[in-house]
Amino acid sequence: MSILVIGGTGFIGLRVIRLLAERGEEIVCMDINPAAARFDDLGKQVRVIRGDVTQFDDVAAVTTETKPSRVLNLSYHLGDHPPHVATKLNIIGMDNCFEAARLCGVNRVVYASSLAVSGQQKHFGDRPVTEEDYQYGDYQYAQHKRFNEFQAADYNRKYGMTITGVRPANVTGPDKVRGSVDHVNCVTQPARGKPISFPFADAMRCPIHVDDIAEVFVRVLLKDKPAHSIYNSGGQPISLGALADIVRGYLPDAQISFDKQTGGKESSGNYLIDNRRLVEEFGVQYRPYTERVLQIINEVRAQEGLPPVKA
Repeated sequence: MSILVIGGTGFIGLRVIRLLAERGEEIVCMDINPAAARFDDLGKQVRVIRGDVTQFDDVAAVTTETKPSRVLNLSYHLGDHPPHVATKLNIIGMDNCFEAARLCGVNRVVYASSLAVSGQQKHFGDRPVTEEDYQYGDYQYAQHKRFNEFQAADYNRKYGMTITGVRPANVTGPDKVRGSVDHVNCVTQPARGKPISFPFADAMRCPIHVDDIAEVFVRVLLKDKPAHSIYNSGGQPISLGALADIVRGYLPDAQISFDKQTGGKESSGNYLIDNRRLVEEFGVQYRPYTERVLQIINEVRAQEGLPPVKA
């Protein structure tokens, strides 16, 4: 079948496209920066088109021309941006994706939401947060993702579509440069032999490796009728201090410092996440996080021309 991946040359998208190709799918990638990733080795299996998801005409034209059976939208702004710019991409862009799919008769759509919708962990105490819990996310990106979920449910209810959201936790990988990156820099900078410092050792995160979340998106996308409209990815709850200890286990000379040992946990975002829906329905199983840390270290060291670290 033909699958349209919007934002396909990005951090997660380029990996999703390769996983889809391995499964024999034909993929059309639409991205405003088509040169950001290369798929030449996949031949005619992947077609890359320049397009701006914030422009409805672009999305509608590509959807009409390529006639996909499914659409995956991985285009969004992480972080805090000028309101008009962020709204165009995160809200208008997402709605363009939903509406173009509806008009072209594509009922199966998957999109990226975020753990950000849940807000800070302190609202839930020491228990994992489910997909049904109240959403406390109150900053720009969180509010946009909350609206994306509302809009998807509205399309599903009014038009009988099957639009499904995945809430990635703190995605990590050697090439992540946007959004929450402290858990990334805690690994990549020491791998380069550079020092790194953070405010609080007890600041909590829930990392999930980019390869794992790409697999999640593929499995959800390829299912015709998922049991739910939204899925938590889950991940590995860990403090930056504990992550630093893992890194030092591989790189004893790693220079990782903290201004204070405590003071960050109380303001940490959602890091205890219930992903039983995803595990039970799709059978996902993540590699041990310590292995992923070593993988990132050695990918970075290979880029820097440094020898690999042994397990």
